[in-house]
Amino acid sequence: MNFILIAVIVLGAIGLIAAIVLFAASKKFAVYEDPRIAQVSELLPGANCGGCGFPGCSGMADALVKGADAGSIEGLSCPVGGAETMGKVADLLGMAIANSEPMVAVVRCNGTCEHRAKIAEYAGLRTCAAMHACGAGETACGFGCLGCGDCAEACQFDAIKVNPETGVPEVDEEKCTSCGACVKACPRGIIELRKKGPKGRRVYVSCVNKDKGPAAMKACAVSCIGCGKCEKECPFGAITVENNLAYIDFTKCRLCRKCVTVCPKKAIRDVNFPTPPPAPKPKEPAEPKPAAPKPEALKPEAPKPEAPKVETPVEKKPTKPKVSRGAILDTDSSISIK
Repeated sequence: MNFILIAVIVLGAIGLIAAIVLFAASKKFAVYEDPRIAQVSELLPGANCGGCGFPGCSGMADALVKGADAGSIEGLSCPVGGAETMGKVADLLGMAIANSEPMVAVVRCNGTCEHRAKIAEYAGLRTCAAMHACGAGETACGFGCLGCGDCAEACQFDAIKVNPETGVPEVDEEKCTSCGACVKACPRGIIELRKKGPKGRRVYVSCVNKDKGPAAMKACAVSCIGCGKCEKECPFGAITVENNLAYIDFTKCRLCRKCVTVCPKKAIRDVNFPTPPPAPKPKEPAEPKPAAPKPEALKPEAPKPEAPKVETPVEKKPTKPKVSRGAILDTDSSISIK
């Protein structure tokens, strides 16, 4: 009985000492977490997409709180929540934020099945990363879209899908949150985040081919050939040509669309612009009007003299002489009257 009591007392003493040590260690090595981090995390959408540049919404919340303590949260933005979410966060932290223009993902490749013919058949793992590691892919263009849909798999908002007819991804700008997941997933870097633009209108070069003109034209019928016509035509200096490829700076572009008109390969796309009305048909030449009559022709013509009528003689039948009473006809050609 004494042994049991002693064991209980010893174990209780050991537990008490351990608790005291743990309590002291927790106080000594405690990590303070600002309660505002949890509050900001609740305001964020919780998508953990990484579009903000931080590993999840908790990392973004921590950066926002630290920025508020430093006096500015400029440059920190949640692409999924947008301006509404950032406004709530700024109110919570007592900060002011600048209104940032909405962004949208853009696929800079116009090499559809019609414009790029297949020259090989890929039989490996059907992902863009695997196909890109094996070489140029199934077409002659080593820069364009591979069409396996890695970007669509990476998008959590179902905003990008590969069109089976064209083989090129298409972005639904209503669903796109500009999180940048598709940009990171593309092994060839053909997807870019650009300003959505007023009324969703934007102009960009839909090509990333850096080959020289003849090689680029051989690979794709609508590839940029780096001719520089668009650069010379742009009055705002928004277009530069480097490595045989034109690029439009969306911060300088004023959407005049002059570059779209002069591009010989139709590699520059303009999105959401109104369709120009059809050109009027040329009018058929009007029939020449008859010339006005001369004054002389207006005078009445003098009447022409009529030719005299010639009456043809009508033959009269001989009438028998009337013989009066008492007259006797003489057959010897004489008539005697008694």
